[in-house]
Formats: sequence, C-alpha cells, structure tokens
Amino acid sequence: MLKLWRWYQNCLVVHPVKTQIISSGVIWGFGDIAAQSITHLTSKNKQLQHHQEEERDFKVNWRRVATTSLFGFGFVGPVGHFWYEGLDRFLRSRLLMRPNSVRFVGAKVALDGILFGPLDLLVFFTYMGFSSGKSISQVKDDVKRDFIPALILEGGIWPIVQVANFRFVPVRYQLLYVNLFCLVDSCFLSWLEQQQDAPWKQRLNSFLQSKEN
Repeated sequence: MLKLWRWYQNCLVVHPVKTQIISSGVIWGFGDIAAQSITHLTSKNKQLQHHQEEERDFKVNWRRVATTSLFGFGFVGPVGHFWYEGLDRFLRSRLLMRPNSVRFVGAKVALDGILFGPLDLLVFFTYMGFSSGKSISQVKDDVKRDFIPALILEGGIWPIVQVANFRFVPVRYQLLYVNLFCLVDSCFLSWLEQQQDAPWKQRLNSFLQSKEN
C-alpha cells in the first residue's frame, strides 16, 4: 500500500493533470458501482414492503459505470485540478491571505460552496440526463426537481468536509481527498435521483417557490 501511495505521489509530481484526471475517473467509476448496489438494496426493501415476490439479482450496469467514469475523466479531474490550484494561488497572490489562517480557509470554503459546488451539481445532473438519452425538456425537469434539494442537503455536509481539506490537506492532494468523499456522495446522488417525485422533494420545492413569491 505504501509503494502504491509513493507511486501515486511520483505520478502527481511528473504528470499532475493527467494523474488527477485518471484517478478521478477511476474513483467515480467505483463510486457508481457502490451507488448501484445501494440503489438495488433500497429497491429490494421497497419490494418487500409492498409484498412483491419478484426479486432480481444485482448486476452492475457497466454502461452507467463508464458514463459516470467519463464525468470524472472529463469534468471532475481537469476542472477540479485547476480549480483547487487556482483558488489557492488567487487567495495567496491576489488577496495576500496567510495560508491556513481562519480567513484563508473560510474564504476557500465559501468560494467553493458558492461557485464550484453548484456548478458541479448542475453539470452532473445535466450530463447524466443527456447520457441516458433524455430530451432537453426532460433534463430541464430533472435538474429543476433535483438540483435545489441536492444543493441544500449537500450544503450541510460539504462545508465541514472542505474545512478539513483546506486546513490540513496539501493543495496537490485536495482533489483526491474530495474524490474519496465523492464515493459516498455518488451514492447520495444516485439515491436522490431514484427518489424522483418523492413527497419530501415536492414539499421542499413548493416551500422554496412560495418563498420566492
């Protein structure tokens, strides 16, 4: 395990962008396999609750794994690499903030939550919708249904994760740290997508719309 870690560190020094892209794709692929297994278990429990005898063995949807891996390869890896490197450089050089200070970490968490977090969710839901063969109107409906609930629920978790990330993890490892937590996050997003028009989601969206009016 230690040799593997040293090999990864060396790759990160020699080929930083390529290493981030490949590792992001692999981790997101494994995350989707975990998400599929959890989705299978929850649907199985629903069948038992409704006394449905039909039971299907779990089979990995490799096409979906490939699709999710491509999201890691094509978006999370390259964009995440330049985002974390650029954010750190911007706060140090332009705003002259002292690294690891409370202000420095707080600014990183705030900017990450306001800019990168929503963008990541928007791209994820849009990409997964189009990759599954949905039309533009269907993708818009899915984004409208899932984006705000996901943003609110994740907004209570990711700031805590990112405080530890920005305070203790070196910049070159920050995307790897985030991707490892995305193993859990992909399970959550898969569960959220499975909920479709669940009552709690309808109530939340109705509440937010009433606030706007």
